[in-house]
Amino acid sequence: MAYEFKATPSFWRSLESLSPEQQRIAKEVFEEIFKKNPQDPRLHPHRINKLSSRFNETVRSVTITGGLRAVFVIRGNTIVSLDVGTHDIYK
Repeated sequence: MAYEFKATPSFWRSLESLSPEQQRIAKEVFEEIFKKNPQDPRLHPHRINKLSSRFNETVRSVTITGGLRAVFVIRGNTIVSLDVGTHDIYK
């Protein structure tokens, strides 16, 4: 399935607050893996139950590297990136 990708303003703020190395890695993973298949097993995709319950839609997370995660939702054929950062983004 071909997806359209969007990001919230808070996603962009969080991305900009990462270290230059984390930004580089996040952008690389996004372009090379996530945009091709957001459910790619290399990203360890999983549902965030607490956030899904709170927002009444399935909120998903992928591992970018180590402790760095990205949180997103799938709405039809649109992927909306919500946040990026450490596990603290789940709060």
